Amino acid sequence: MKVNVQTLDAQAAGDLELNDAVFGVEPRTDILHRVVLWQLEKRRAPTRATRERSDVARTGKKFGRQKGGGTARHGDRKAPVFIGGGKAHGARARTFGHDLNKKVRALGLKMALSTKAKNGSLIVLDNLDVAEGKTKALVAHLAKLNLNKALFIDGDAVNVSFAKASANIVGVNLLPAVGANVYDILRADSLVLTRAAVEKLEARFNG
Repeated sequence: MKVNVQTLDAQAAGDLELNDAVFGVEPRTDILHRVVLWQLEKRRAPTRATRERSDVARTGKKFGRQKGGGTARHGDRKAPVFIGGGKAHGARARTFGHDLNKKVRALGLKMALSTKAKNGSLIVLDNLDVAEGKTKALVAHLAKLNLNKALFIDGDAVNVSFAKASANIVGVNLLPAVGANVYDILRADSLVLTRAAVEKLEARFNG
């Protein structure tokens, strides 16, 4: 698959041949759904267990008479009705993440990239250099490229000037190639890759 390469000024900068094994995979909704669910569940924080009656460090000695004391027949101070006692029906520790086969995760990422390439929302840029890291300059570039809600993916590390310029722009996200993931790609209206990002993503799957 051949795509046109542009600059941030929307000027032509040659073309690039994309690997069909990465950008030409036929998308499957069930695979994408599985990977997105796995991502969202992996980022959920685990719940913390509360201490119940058996977990509280208080005396287990019976502190009053069974009868004749005029009070309830408590056996120890760990009862939930006392201050410092265990919690009745407390929360249990729980983790929400589950395992997903590496091959399925890799296939999901290929399908997410292929989805953007197939529907025409994939843009390849020569680089992400922004003059002096100015937000005003980047806003003008985005207007020329007709981009609003977009995910930018760079090479080994993100472009410092672009990161600085895009920090206050709503809807613009920036990731290194190693951080490319299905959820962020699918939720963006447009996917913007640099030449370096394409090389890194193709090497990631071919290696």
